[in-house]
Amino acid sequence: MCGAVVGGLSTEGIDVSKETVIQGVVSREGQPVGGAYVRLLDGTGEFTAEVPTSATGHFRFFAAPGNWTVRTLAPGAQVDRKIVAQQGAIAEVEVAIPA
Repeated sequence: MCGAVVGGLSTEGIDVSKETVIQGVVSREGQPVGGAYVRLLDGTGEFTAEVPTSATGHFRFFAAPGNWTVRTLAPGAQVDRKIVAQQGAIAEVEVAIPA
């Protein structure tokens, strides 16, 4: 097994049992949105990190276990998704940007 997530990012080289991973994909009308910005906000709403999406709309954060908000910023849109991250599990987030 190669460790690839079907339709998502590969976890090859990541010891998922020891990490807390938040990852996902950003799309608009079913198409990936590359170059959007995804922010990770902690349980109090404080900014923790930011990454751009890849050309395929994917992003990944390594975080502490707990409650998080994934905020996606794309032209003309801001979308927030609440998520609970746990060590040893990959928290998958799908963000659909309104057309």
